[in-house]
Amino acid sequence: MELPSNHASNHKKIKVSTKKNNILVITSWCYNDALIQTYTLPYLKIISKKLPEGSKIYLVTLDKDKTKNALSDSGIKNISLPYTPFGLFAIFKWIKNIIQLYVLVQSKNISTIHAWCTPSGMIAYILSVLTGKTLIIDSYEPHAEAMVENGEWKRDSNAYKLLFKFEKLQTKRAKYLIATTEGMKNYSKNKYNHTKDNFFVKPACVDLQLFSEGNIKNKKLLSELKLENKIVCVYAGKFGGIYLDKEVFDFIKEAEKYWGAAFRALILSSNSSDYIKQMAANAGINENTIIHKFVSHDQIPDYMGLADFAITPVKSVPTKRYCTPIKDGEYWALGLPVVITANISDDSDIISSYKIGSVLENLNTEAYLQSIKEIDNLLKNNTRIELYNKIRPIAEKYRNFEIAARIYSEIYGKK
Repeated sequence: MELPSNHASNHKKIKVSTKKNNILVITSWCYNDALIQTYTLPYLKIISKKLPEGSKIYLVTLDKDKTKNALSDSGIKNISLPYTPFGLFAIFKWIKNIIQLYVLVQSKNISTIHAWCTPSGMIAYILSVLTGKTLIIDSYEPHAEAMVENGEWKRDSNAYKLLFKFEKLQTKRAKYLIATTEGMKNYSKNKYNHTKDNFFVKPACVDLQLFSEGNIKNKKLLSELKLENKIVCVYAGKFGGIYLDKEVFDFIKEAEKYWGAAFRALILSSNSSDYIKQMAANAGINENTIIHKFVSHDQIPDYMGLADFAITPVKSVPTKRYCTPIKDGEYWALGLPVVITANISDDSDIISSYKIGSVLENLNTEAYLQSIKEIDNLLKNNTRIELYNKIRPIAEKYRNFEIAARIYSEIYGKK
């Protein structure tokens, strides 16, 4: 299968002056969130290498507690703003924050405002209008409509109307749009009535050195968690919101029935132990079947590498065609077959075409059992290393940081 290649649209190379090019990066996440540590900082370090010497990147995060970090050595400085839940008070708070960031843009000679996702793009858009600075929207995908599809917002709510309006505005103003899938270009045309020549596609890339063959079946952890000679399914992520919840535990129950005592589910999640235990009990899962851990970012590769296959339970709502699950790249980099819901990004099609997992076309017992049998067939006919050698190249092709490096070179590269 040959999916749309992850490269920039055809247009002239951008010539950028060799004078300092300071950038303000705006996010809506806390500094310690995985979305900053694994989905933002690696890209900013790539960007910093493309900038003229002496340039600086100012990274805005929203934190419940004040944060201190040592990013200055890489040319990145964290601007930690207080997190405020959405509401009237948050609006007043953001007026103060915008004033503070406006002063920062002027005093630090910021040339570009680079937003991660459309919610933070609202603030970036306002600052871009006020300052006249270049606007870039990264990880460009629908958010307002996704919140409605997930049942968290109503289509007639003020939150939806506000964000959707700003998604249209930032789409039109941005000099560059960096989407997560090729399909976002048509979505933009149909929903926002706008297309952009400077349109790039950058899926969620993965550190191929951090997630590699060396992380497979760590003997110490296998012994510690009593996973020797077990068939292990891993899920790394949260439940609820854009992710399924009850259905995941129903799937685990079917896997337990199929493989019996040989099966274990390793859940790497920030959800509470009480929540996991209650959901498992509701599904009738044996208390020994699920192992729940919440580990630091640097431990994830070794824990994930204990598995024989993985699951990506993103809700199959229409806008998820335009997202990019971060975990799939990590799973593939470790050579793990993936059970995924249908119509998720390009990933469902990749998994189906390359036969490196199973696509859940429905969420019922029959569909779960079908996927389990497809995974069982893969495991029986391939050793763990054979699966690694088969699946790892998929990560190298579709989730390589070189994709991001090429895009950022075209946007920020020197003459």
